[in-house]
Amino acid sequence: MIVGVPKEIKASEFRVGVTPATGARIVNEKHTLVVEKNAGIGIGASDEDYKKIGAQIVENASDVFAKSEMIVKVKEPQEPEWKMLKEDQILFTYLHLAADPNQADGLMRSKCHAIAYETITDNKGTLPLLAPMSEIAGRLAVFEGAYHSKKTSGGPGSLISGVPGVKPSKVVILGGGMVGTNAAHMAAGVGADVTIFDKSIDRLRYLNDIFGNSAKVLYSEKVTLEEQLSDADLVIGAVLIPGASAPKLIEKEFLTKMKKNAVLVDVAIDQGGCFETSRPTTHNDPTYVVDDIIHYCVANMPGSVPKTASNALNNVTGDYIMKLATHGMSALEEDENLAMGLNVSNGIITHDAVKSALG
Repeated sequence: MIVGVPKEIKASEFRVGVTPATGARIVNEKHTLVVEKNAGIGIGASDEDYKKIGAQIVENASDVFAKSEMIVKVKEPQEPEWKMLKEDQILFTYLHLAADPNQADGLMRSKCHAIAYETITDNKGTLPLLAPMSEIAGRLAVFEGAYHSKKTSGGPGSLISGVPGVKPSKVVILGGGMVGTNAAHMAAGVGADVTIFDKSIDRLRYLNDIFGNSAKVLYSEKVTLEEQLSDADLVIGAVLIPGASAPKLIEKEFLTKMKKNAVLVDVAIDQGGCFETSRPTTHNDPTYVVDDIIHYCVANMPGSVPKTASNALNNVTGDYIMKLATHGMSALEEDENLAMGLNVSNGIITHDAVKSALG
């Protein structure tokens, strides 16, 4: 199979879909790897690095899309990219279609087979290709929240850890999954006052076991949530429903009850966000203010650490790339977990949660 790797064009996105290490696996199995010029520059991988492992370097994305049977990316295709997709071409990347009807329409029009990293499951029912980016985003959420809590960044002027004699910041985390757990580890590690909300009793028991006295775990219901949010310094939205839009856990009217200059970090923004006032931002312009509350809603947080993120992503996508390169779409018949990744095929939305989210 001919596998194509275009350079990412989303704003401030420096990751690459196939690293030289994964590229070597593709070439060694007698497949053809076509890489756009400078596709790996964001992670320090030069065109020469790709040439050394046997890849073909082409000048622009149109060459990649025209030559390839499968396109491997990181972020969802932007409009110029979905217009280059072809019938029966395989697209393997993050899609997050629930919050992006225009992209869904573009993919349907192309009649490609669009397979989303974020809805592929494993035998435990978890999302293995989403996990590494969730780990990174959860950790970055605390870094970014701490940064924007500084007065010089527009925040209230609080140090998240506090110091002896001065209390630390109160960090409230909505969702105890992969993102929330990693955020809690980082926040608790620097000494913040951490509270995690979740609706799963089993998950709450697990979180209580691993955090002990270093974080409070509470069942997510409106009254308790509002009580905790009223004096929170940093709120991290970490809720995920696979393939579906994120639930809006904080309504706009509640912002007036929160501390002035508190910081909201919405990691769920790829799926529409879990705050009513959330809208996607970029690394170049990451925040905005609504009712004196700072909103950080960057839709590709791991893109700011592309070297770590690209390698972590390829660690989990590599085997699936090889399956698809070797067997094509028949790989989905042999692997029901991989089949859960199929979101759009031959002009039809195939994933139930995406269908529901898009109406």
